[in-house]
Amino acid sequence: MADVDMDDLPQTPRSVAGEDPDLSMFSGEPDLAAAILTRLGRSQREDDQHLCATAAAMAQAVRDQPVAATTVAYFAAAAAALSPLARAGPGAADRNVAGALLAFLSAAVPALPLAVVRARGRQVADDVARVLEFPSTPDSGVRAGLRCLAHLISAGDKSSWEAVEPLYAVVLRLATDQRLKVRRQSHSSLRDILLSFQRQPVLVPASQAIARAFERFMLLAGGSSNGSAAEGPKGANEIICILDALKGCLHLMTSKPSNDILKYFKVLLNVHQPILTRSILEILHAVGDSPTLQLKPDVLLDLICSLGLSVSTERKSGDELASIARLLNVGTRKVYSQNKNIFVVKLPLIFTSLGDILASEFEEARFCAVETFKGLIDNCIDENLVSQGITQIKARHQGMRSDPTVIEKICAILEGLLDVRYTDVWDKSFHVISVAFDKLGESSSDLLPEALKNLADMQNLSDDDFSFRKQLNACIGSAVAAMGPKNVLDILHIQSICAENEWILPILERHIVGASLQFFLRDILGIVRAVEKSIPKLLKDDKLFSAKRAEGYVYSLWSLLPSCCNYPCDTSNTFKILQNVICDTLKNQPDLRGIICSSIQILIKQNKEALSITSEEDILVEDELSKSERRAKNRYTKDFAEENLKEIRAFSKEFLDILCSIFLSSSKDAIGFLQPAISEIASISDKDEVGNLFLGTIKKLLAATKAVNAQQLDDSSMEIEDNSNTNSMMRALLLDFAASLMPGLAPKSINVLFSYVKPAIKDSDSMNQKRAYKVLSMLLKDAEFIERNLDVLLELMISSLPCQFPSKRYRLECLHHLIVHIFKDPSNKLRKREIVSSFLTEILLALKEANKKTRNRAYDLIIEIGHACEDAENDGRKANLHQFFDMVAGGLAGQTPHAISAAVTGLARLTYEFSDLIGVAYKLLPSTFLLMQRNNRELVKANLGFIKALVAKSKADVLDEHLKGVVEGLLSWQSDKKNSLKAKVKSLVEILVKKCGLDAVKAVMPEEHMKLLTNIRKINERKMRKGKSSEDGEAMSVASGATRRSGWNHTQMFSDFGSDDEDSNGSFPNQHTVASRNGSKASTRSNRKRQDRNLQEKFIDHSTGEPLDLLDQKTMRLALKSTGKKRAAPDDDDDEIELDPEGRMIIREEREYRKKKPISRDEEADDKSSVRSQSVKRRKVANAGWSYTGHEYTSKKAGGDLKKKDKMEPYAYWPLDRKLLNRRSDRKASARKGMSSVMKMAKRFEGKSASGALTARRTQKHKHKKNK
Repeated sequence: MADVDMDDLPQTPRSVAGEDPDLSMFSGEPDLAAAILTRLGRSQREDDQHLCATAAAMAQAVRDQPVAATTVAYFAAAAAALSPLARAGPGAADRNVAGALLAFLSAAVPALPLAVVRARGRQVADDVARVLEFPSTPDSGVRAGLRCLAHLISAGDKSSWEAVEPLYAVVLRLATDQRLKVRRQSHSSLRDILLSFQRQPVLVPASQAIARAFERFMLLAGGSSNGSAAEGPKGANEIICILDALKGCLHLMTSKPSNDILKYFKVLLNVHQPILTRSILEILHAVGDSPTLQLKPDVLLDLICSLGLSVSTERKSGDELASIARLLNVGTRKVYSQNKNIFVVKLPLIFTSLGDILASEFEEARFCAVETFKGLIDNCIDENLVSQGITQIKARHQGMRSDPTVIEKICAILEGLLDVRYTDVWDKSFHVISVAFDKLGESSSDLLPEALKNLADMQNLSDDDFSFRKQLNACIGSAVAAMGPKNVLDILHIQSICAENEWILPILERHIVGASLQFFLRDILGIVRAVEKSIPKLLKDDKLFSAKRAEGYVYSLWSLLPSCCNYPCDTSNTFKILQNVICDTLKNQPDLRGIICSSIQILIKQNKEALSITSEEDILVEDELSKSERRAKNRYTKDFAEENLKEIRAFSKEFLDILCSIFLSSSKDAIGFLQPAISEIASISDKDEVGNLFLGTIKKLLAATKAVNAQQLDDSSMEIEDNSNTNSMMRALLLDFAASLMPGLAPKSINVLFSYVKPAIKDSDSMNQKRAYKVLSMLLKDAEFIERNLDVLLELMISSLPCQFPSKRYRLECLHHLIVHIFKDPSNKLRKREIVSSFLTEILLALKEANKKTRNRAYDLIIEIGHACEDAENDGRKANLHQFFDMVAGGLAGQTPHAISAAVTGLARLTYEFSDLIGVAYKLLPSTFLLMQRNNRELVKANLGFIKALVAKSKADVLDEHLKGVVEGLLSWQSDKKNSLKAKVKSLVEILVKKCGLDAVKAVMPEEHMKLLTNIRKINERKMRKGKSSEDGEAMSVASGATRRSGWNHTQMFSDFGSDDEDSNGSFPNQHTVASRNGSKASTRSNRKRQDRNLQEKFIDHSTGEPLDLLDQKTMRLALKSTGKKRAAPDDDDDEIELDPEGRMIIREEREYRKKKPISRDEEADDKSSVRSQSVKRRKVANAGWSYTGHEYTSKKAGGDLKKKDKMEPYAYWPLDRKLLNRRSDRKASARKGMSSVMKMAKRFEGKSASGALTARRTQKHKHKKNK
């Protein structure tokens, strides 16, 4: 292609360079010049105008040649135009033309084929490099030229460094340019070039070139002292520029140059300049994250330790501390992977630095320190390190002297996190120490005993002084799970339970895992026996409160048995002894039977899971367990679990006999914990033994049934009726016990049980029928049993209608198993519709049951059938689901409102669950509005619930299409003024406003109902104003709560009234109660007052009179506790409850109390003033309007009024009372009570003079005295 004459290019005025246009958007364009002209042709920026002019010239040059307008053609034209410009030199080149040509090239080069780049790329790159050397080249042109060079070098021939070096040197030289944007583009280009050099021979000299440039500037800065005060020494700015480049390049360089650069970082850190420290931190972060770069671990570790030491010696910002904490996590792991030995020695120093960061005032730095603590504990503390520490500790106990090991130093640092210095971050310290407990396991009893003691001492702190009680309990729980409960009790010297250490019981119950059963038998039962021995003595001494508390301790100690059965380590060796204790306790202590049954159940279940669990399931559960739980569970191999079950199986017959006798004589409440335990024992027992016990139970059951039938024939006496009830109860218990043995029964015995259940289902006795349905639901959990007896079961379910009310829930359970089995069985496709339709009416009617359990079971059944329809589909369509929905919709043609409302309720539940049914559900809206016109309350509630479910689950765009029909249908029904469900309609309109917007609803709202929309708008505006004035934290909690997805709520969906809290997305939050604020302002102010001690008293130990030892943590905690905030005592002593030393309340008569404690006038005045604020409101209500009645003129010794000096004449009048205007009749009556007496007196003296009235009054008084 011929060269382009530069004089032919359009010249535009010079301008100040602006931002670079985003030329990456043109890389995929087929016609580059046309795309630039189209997108930038109307731009007012002069750089864009230069680029458009150049694009037009390139397009004209391509048109003049017989070639297509491709990117290659444009590249050739631009290269031809750039070549004479580069040869002309800096004096002859126009800066705007050069910048525009470089920009055009930078847009064309990325789209070039690789062959074109390698054929013509070197020549074009040389021209670009020459133009970049021109001082007149604008900044935008330099940046575009750097992009060109980076791509040409990356895509070009990289076999010879001599060919690449001149171009690479240009990019490297511009890395220290004074122009910020040019410098940043150079750094980006260097990173791209080094990425293309990976695994290429040229990477070594390219890395060495960067290292040489850095060393040169370091020497220049270190050897020069003639720099100005403002600019610093010569070379300092270049070092900062090179450091910025190294942030993206050092991890891409080879090892030797990278190590050479790292040697200078320590020198730069000693300068103590924040800009240098931040740059080095960012570089080291990139190095630590790089999986390929291998640095000298000693050099990198030395740098990391220097940064760690600087935390305590220099004041740093929060960002710097957080960055150092993250580097200690990333960098140390890289050093640990390369050289473990040199790293382990520095671990205490790193932990000390992290402790200093944790004690800082910056929350982000604290969080990073905790994460680094956790990472180092998990990844860098291994078994070898722990074993060395344990060996040294044992040798030291034998009298040998030795220095503390690394792990001991680390544990001492972790114990220091509980110091007073870390009071504000004790919750984070607890978390770190919990991780250490989990990592060290049982060895933590030797390595962290002092930490456990300090944690136990903190339990004595009051809640006012200590706000991390939950985290503290979790930390102690981690110690219990890691080192074992026996070690915890030994370290804390707990040999008995009292008020001072009873806090340990709930922690033990919650966190024991992997312990030994021997611990429970020896230690726990030993404490139980000691406590039980003390109870008779307490009762004898009339210490009832202490005796009750001791009984509570006994129960709490026995409650540790289920926890001790959580993956115990010695089941096969110790269960024989435990079995004797368990059997004796089951016989003699009924209150503990629930605990015993739960323990047996846990013990058998865990061993059965260990036999059946697969590796995939184990991986899924692994992340949810702590290290202690994982260690205990990993011990349960299949052989280990088999040995445990073998030992338990040896005593299963004895267990079953005892539990059988207890079961048949127990109450209804005890069945709940006895039945699961019997089922678990039967599942591992010998089938012959379980079969024999089952046959004996069936014989007793038949005998009880005969007795009941015989007594039903003769029920003439009350005694016979009582015997009948006893036999019926025994029959129910025997049937429940037989069902409990089901997991251990053979198929033949299962058939025997089923043969008894079939007639029992049709029994008229509701108790027996309920038990029969319950047993049948348990039988139907076995798919093979359903397959063998499907026809019999279907006939039985049809013939047993109707069932008793208590049996409905279990009948629905049976239907659930049957229908789901039918849908999952592909051989029964033709029978699905017939079977489901035969039971569908019963299921839908159960949705209207008042019993919550029955209703919820019916809802679950509807949803399970829907999911079974989805699972049955193989072609991806939803035909079966839509067919089932149509079957439910067929109930709209029912004869009674009750049946129709049940069908509507089922449709609402399906619509809420399956989004695929929303489109079909909208077709039912006309029928829904017609049903609402019947004005039947039950129908209206159900249909409004259906509309609510549909609106709540619909997306806004779908709802917009049907918005007019929904609004008109709702409001046409609401026009009836007598209906009582208007609030729910308003709630639905509010949801529509939230989802579709106020304007959309207003557009379809009838004119006569605009007031409703105005009211909704005002309510929303009021809520928004209140929301803006609330605190940020409360607003955040509301926002986060609104995003939570909630499930189906029958009450919220079909309630009579709407709720303002309903979410537009279909969530129905629970109702929250607002706690009342008790106390007046005066009491609040008094509670805020605290007694302050002077500084000298705070640091005096009042028990000894000596100054406090500030290094003693326990003493300091007690000092802080005494000087901390205390609760203000109540002002009135009468409110305090008087207790004796045993905790019993002392109730005194009023005269006795006054003799004991006379009340002075000052105290009485204080009491009156303290309650004045509490009684102001009551006094105002009681005496409102009753002032100035003239009662001060009344004579106390005689009748009539008194005249007082300097006072008005005596008067009396009845004041107006505002209660007369009250709408409540009782308030009016109380106000008129006094008025009636006044009116009676007025009528008596009506028409008389004053003298006559007085004469009549005197005569009346005289008669009254005479009668006396």
